[in-house]
Amino acid sequence: MFETSRRKILGASMIGAGTLLNGLGAHASASGLKTKGNIMLDRISDVPAGLVEAAQFPLIEAIHGRRSRRFAKGASIPDGPLAYTSDSPPAPLSELEQMLLLTTVAGNTGWSNLIPYNRFYLPKLPNYAGAAGGRSFPSAAGFHTVEFFYTDDNGVYFLPTRDMAATKAKSAGGDTDLKAYFDGHKARIVKISDGRLKTPAQPQHMEMHNEWCANVPGSTLIIPVADLAQHIILALCYLVQNGACIYDDVNKTPIPGIDRFKNIVDIENPFPLSYVEQLGLTEVTVELSSACYAGALMLQAMGLGGWMYEGINPFSVLGASGDPEVPGLGFRSDMIGDQPLPHVTGLEGVFEGHCPPHFKDMRSAVQSVVNRKFGNGGPFNTKTSGPYKESDAVRGSAAPINDEFIDCVSTMAQYVHDTFGRFPATVPAIFTLMYLQAHQLDTGFYDRHFTSGAYLKTHAEHDVNWG
Repeated sequence: MFETSRRKILGASMIGAGTLLNGLGAHASASGLKTKGNIMLDRISDVPAGLVEAAQFPLIEAIHGRRSRRFAKGASIPDGPLAYTSDSPPAPLSELEQMLLLTTVAGNTGWSNLIPYNRFYLPKLPNYAGAAGGRSFPSAAGFHTVEFFYTDDNGVYFLPTRDMAATKAKSAGGDTDLKAYFDGHKARIVKISDGRLKTPAQPQHMEMHNEWCANVPGSTLIIPVADLAQHIILALCYLVQNGACIYDDVNKTPIPGIDRFKNIVDIENPFPLSYVEQLGLTEVTVELSSACYAGALMLQAMGLGGWMYEGINPFSVLGASGDPEVPGLGFRSDMIGDQPLPHVTGLEGVFEGHCPPHFKDMRSAVQSVVNRKFGNGGPFNTKTSGPYKESDAVRGSAAPINDEFIDCVSTMAQYVHDTFGRFPATVPAIFTLMYLQAHQLDTGFYDRHFTSGAYLKTHAEHDVNWG
């Protein structure tokens, strides 16, 4: 149904193919090219046809063609109206497929444009952002507190991109060297453990409608994880940057000592603590979900099965289920007082939340956030490169953060930790909810049980195009 549309927009979409495929290096030889300006029209012998298809795949078709396609090669629904057992063994994604998907979900895509104007800051620039780089998904005020884990048949991995400098993968003409782009991200991958992340098909670890299809052999499961503790610190900074503060609405009391800062914040009209924390939780949920949605659209372009979902217990994923046979990602967790759920704080030396015990106190956590903003590689460091013609002048014009500012934010954050025995008070310090799974689709299941149109042309031709 989309063929007419595809013909009409092929010229425009091939611009994407040209910029993505220019300079593929190890994925391509230098022979056999025909070009029209920056647009590569003929493919090179060792570039899979599936990559060409993905590069020129129409966005509208990806959106309208997006569906959860859960039936992987090697899967089985043993009984019921949709019973079917795959005739094919599980099949993993190729390295090229996996890197294209990972960089779609978590990739650094250049420099963030920052927030360029707020009249109350004049002549300074708003200093909200936490990162200088932009990624393939949005983040509230450029905080960027999410990082990415993933698992496949070979192991569990960490792909940190939130403080990654913009990749040197563009030519002077603006073309993207896809090999350089992949290599820049691949170099950052850290292997956490051997073997697939264990997510038992049991009710305490997984929703039972997923037991037959989630995290199955051959699949790649991508797990975005937010340092929500850092996000809340950044939110407190944002409040102080705009003359506001919080009060403890849970215990119905002002923050002790906040009156010392009445010259920089409005102590008469504070924000409720629980509101600020719920807002932060909502913001990182959008971030996690947007990243997964970008990947879900790419599944259509690549002809892969899969879907985005939340049906695996996040405590099991992080390693806080209480089951010693399910270590998850190995994050630290503690039971605090009579609270019913574990407080997950971080993975030592890999992804540590901005709160104790990974920081000695909340002031040191706040200082870490300020250093991230203004230190080496930070968005407001004059030595950080950028998209501007005079990046040093733009970055150097950001509103400064002084000791009084740090004292104010630290006073609120330390009160929360001391009062509630944790930080944040009412939401997790480390948060994951949405995952993206990719697998090789068994089209036979859909041919058996669905009318035509259950999958796209890219799915039908996947094995030939990526073989």
